Amino acid sequence: MEALQRRMIEEDMVQYKLFLIQPGSSSSQQTEERLTHLVEEILAKVAPLLIQYIWQHQPINLKYHPEKGGIPAHIGGSTQFGDNVEDEWFIVYLLLQITEAFPELAARVEDNDGEFLLIEAADYLPKWLNPDTSENRVFLYKGELHILPCPSKSTSVGFSKDVVPSVAQALELLYTHPEVCRASSKISLALKKRLEGYPGKIKSGLHCAHCFIPAGIATVLAQRPDLIAPAVSAFYLRDPVDLQACRTFKTFPPDTRVLTLVTFTRCLYAQLQQQQFTPDRRSGFTLPPRSHSQYKAHELGLKLAHGFEILCSRCRLPSSEPNAPVSCNPQWKGFMESLSRNGYFHGELEGSARYRELTRSAENFFKQSVASKSSALSPGEEVLQLLHSCEPFNLEEMKKNESQLPQEDSDSWLDITAQDLEQLLQERSGGRADVGSQNLSSTKQKQHAGDTEERGKEKEDNLEEEEAGYSLVAISQGMKNFLKAMSSHEGAELPWSSATQPFNIDPDSMANALGRLLGGKDEELDSDDLDDSDNDDDEEEVEEKEDGFCGQAEMKGTETLDSLKRYMDQMDEELMKTNVGQSFKRTNYNKAGASGDSSHPSARDDLPRDNKLEEKEEEIEPLDVDVNLVTNLLESLSSQAGLAGPASNLLQSLGIHLPPNSDPA
Repeated sequence: MEALQRRMIEEDMVQYKLFLIQPGSSSSQQTEERLTHLVEEILAKVAPLLIQYIWQHQPINLKYHPEKGGIPAHIGGSTQFGDNVEDEWFIVYLLLQITEAFPELAARVEDNDGEFLLIEAADYLPKWLNPDTSENRVFLYKGELHILPCPSKSTSVGFSKDVVPSVAQALELLYTHPEVCRASSKISLALKKRLEGYPGKIKSGLHCAHCFIPAGIATVLAQRPDLIAPAVSAFYLRDPVDLQACRTFKTFPPDTRVLTLVTFTRCLYAQLQQQQFTPDRRSGFTLPPRSHSQYKAHELGLKLAHGFEILCSRCRLPSSEPNAPVSCNPQWKGFMESLSRNGYFHGELEGSARYRELTRSAENFFKQSVASKSSALSPGEEVLQLLHSCEPFNLEEMKKNESQLPQEDSDSWLDITAQDLEQLLQERSGGRADVGSQNLSSTKQKQHAGDTEERGKEKEDNLEEEEAGYSLVAISQGMKNFLKAMSSHEGAELPWSSATQPFNIDPDSMANALGRLLGGKDEELDSDDLDDSDNDDDEEEVEEKEDGFCGQAEMKGTETLDSLKRYMDQMDEELMKTNVGQSFKRTNYNKAGASGDSSHPSARDDLPRDNKLEEKEEEIEPLDVDVNLVTNLLESLSSQAGLAGPASNLLQSLGIHLPPNSDPA
């Protein structure tokens, strides 16, 4: 059932539910009234955070849901966060704040990945907890993460991992044993680290930029800054049909453009800034030369104007009937009282300019979140309605204010170096660094400790050589560790996994199988005979044996081993003459080097026949496995030309991050 529900959740959507945790015998009508009243109190509590927040696609949506399908009555909703995953984590932060302020509520949150909170703390989860055993076990309660446990030796509280508790059973256990259900400190710390920075992160995630936009758009954004999101999305996801409406700007003519300060989220700004776009010549929009000091402001305003024009082209003109004022809504008075209790007005005097500004923002929020109906207006309809309801703008006065605009924010955060990207990837992968990075760091510290300014360059060159050596060793050693790791049906175990165990093969079984294959059914190989070099200890043990049957078995095993070696040597000799054999790197040592240079012709002719046969065998030098491994990986990595591919994915999985190839050759 849980898997079916996850499949119903869209890829960029998060769902959340708030349940009453305290048991009671109240009727369904009383429960509905209580939960409905809690919605108003919750929205008033988090309104100071929500009013200044700009959502990527949809805002948080809390509504009453009656009991259905075994799920008790609750407050809940879903939010589509689009390309800005930070919206999803902001909702998690809000749920923690809500459950802390309202201890009678417990929250569940999930997306198409299921319990994504557990993914963030995957390194610290108990072994029994996985996607198949986590259904209805993860809750946010009293501002902390809670996980319903399995019964163990230390406590009998909990549900077996084979049992899927109902929501009602889970809430009852959470209410009666909150301490036992509380997540461990490491799991809680991982979640807090992901939410680190809130609520200050709301402001730091915004970006203010100067834009030349039509005066109508400036008027709309002054009233509703959040409408910037649907306008950017409309431009970002435009199609040829949308651009047909931008051939002639009927709603926002380009001759009314003024310079104003527009507030984006960083995600929205990046989407708008990175788009390459050339306007239609019939639209009336033109761009100055790229060398112009305000070229970026003109370009941003051009794109933003197209987004708003596309929004308005998708909807009809609003009706001329005036909307009823917010004060007529019976919920408005109670909502304002809740805002005052939660310090929304910051002690501002009633009637002051700041108080009126805050009240206007609260009215807009109230219309969207508290008093919204099922037939809510589309973003384009809201834009048109604001244009018709607002007073006509004074173009001359708006142009006079251009010289008094605050300074725009720097967009240097868009530029990221390779080192910064590598650090971010390491942080997101749990802080894993290169295999040799720690040793390399300590080596650098030791070498730089006694350096003088005159020898700085020489030391730096030595460090570069050492770094290259560490990288080669890290690649070969990382691959060896990976091959030694044990894998199962659940996937490959990476070398740094705590559960890594070596992959064991029974040498006796393999020796016996080879013996039957090469020497017949009655012949068996001893596992020690497969070694290329003789073992003195094993020879002494064999010599001490006096049993004739053991001696006979040893002779058979030796004959079979000699036959196998001759067969392998013949294969190596034939393979070495081919292109495949010549492509491998070999070790640089010569067994005959002690007797002089064997490559000289006269020396070769003077050798006896037996020595010539030995030399022929010695010409087949053993392969250097490490060098061949590193060479092939680097060649594969270079052929990817900086794009994703098997070599880069494999190295990253092993925790090895190589710098980009700066060699032009």
